[in-house]
Amino acid sequence: MNDQSQYTIADAEMMRSVIQRVATGPELSKNISREEARSVMHALLDGSADPVQAGVFLIGLRMKRETDDELKGVMDALQDVTTIVNAPIDEVVAISEPYNGFNRTLQGSLFALPVLAACGVNVYSHGVESGGPKFGVNHHTIIKALGGNPKRTTSDVAKRIADPSIAWGYVDQAQMCPSLHSLNDLRARIVKRPVLSTTEVLVFPIKGAQKTHLVTGYVHKPYRDTYCMLARHVAYDSLLLVRGTEGGIIPSFRAPAHVVRYSDGVDYEEHDLDLEVIELLREYRAEDIPDDLPMATKKNNPIGRKWDIEALSELCAEKGREALSGKSGPMYDAAVLGAALVMWHTGKEKDLATAANKARDAISSGDAMRHLEAGL
Repeated sequence: MNDQSQYTIADAEMMRSVIQRVATGPELSKNISREEARSVMHALLDGSADPVQAGVFLIGLRMKRETDDELKGVMDALQDVTTIVNAPIDEVVAISEPYNGFNRTLQGSLFALPVLAACGVNVYSHGVESGGPKFGVNHHTIIKALGGNPKRTTSDVAKRIADPSIAWGYVDQAQMCPSLHSLNDLRARIVKRPVLSTTEVLVFPIKGAQKTHLVTGYVHKPYRDTYCMLARHVAYDSLLLVRGTEGGIIPSFRAPAHVVRYSDGVDYEEHDLDLEVIELLREYRAEDIPDDLPMATKKNNPIGRKWDIEALSELCAEKGREALSGKSGPMYDAAVLGAALVMWHTGKEKDLATAANKARDAISSGDAMRHLEAGL
C-alpha cells in the first residue's frame, strides 16, 4: 500500500469541476489530468465523495471514453489502497479474469492453477464474490463450492503459494482492497461497466522477489491496447493477454488462440496459436451451461444474474474435479490449455506442445488433484 496522504479528499470544487468536464456529452466533454483522476478516485474510495456525484463521475468517464492519463490516475489510486505483499519466492504469476464472472459457459480456468502448481509454477488469482453487471460464476464461488476458503488474507495467500505442497491461491477483493470492494453496491446501481471494471483486474496484491507475471483476458479489440498500457504502467514484468471466452484466459477451442504478450525479451508481439498442434482443436469453444440448470430467482439475487449461482458453482466444481481426475472434455481441456499458455509465456517450457504435455502429466499422475485439495 502506497503513501496516499496527498490524495485523501477531493474537495467539493474539484469534484464539481471534474464532473462538469467529463459529463457533458460525447462532443463537449473534456479530459482530466492523471492527478485529478487519482484524487477524485481517492474521494470515491475513502467515502468522502457524494454517492450521486461518484456515480456521475464513473458514468461520465465511461461515456466520454477514458484517456490513458485518466486510466493511469484511477489505476494509481487503486494501487495506493491495495494491500501489497512480497511473496518469499522469485517469481509469481497473477491470473485475473472479469470480476463479473461467467454466465454463458462453465468456468474452467480455476483448475489450471493447481495444474500449474503441480508443474512448479507459483500462481494466484484474484476476484470478487459477486460483481455486476453479469453476477456470474467465478473463482470465489467455485472455491466455496469445492469446500475451500476464498476469504484468506493476502499475507496468508502469499505464504501458501510459496509452499511447494500448495503453490496456488486466491485473493478476494474484500481482503486486498476493501475500499474498492465497498463501491460494489454503487457499481451495481449504475449498471454499466465503469472504469473500475477495466482497472481492477490489474491490481498488484502479491509480488515475486524477482518477477511478477500477469495473465488476463479480453474480448473487445480496443481493450487490448489499454491492458497492455496499464500492465506496463503498474510494472508487471510480463503480460500474457488472451482473447478468451467471455473475456477470460481460456480461448475458444475451435479456432487459433489469439494472444498478445510482452516480457523481458519481447517488447510486444501477437500470436495466433495453432491448437491442432497441441491436440486441443475442438468443435466447441467451451462447455456451455446446460439449459436445465436452475435459474436465479428474484429473491435475494441482483438484477442481471441469470443462473442460480450456487448450482452453477457446484456444477463447475464437479466438472473440475472430474477433469483433474483425468476425465476428458472441455473442463479438462481448459485446465491443460490454461496451464500450457502460462508455462509457455513465462519460459518454464520451451514451446506450447511441451507445456501441454507437462500439464497432462501433472493431471494423470494425480499431482494436480493433490495440489487442488491442499490449496482449498
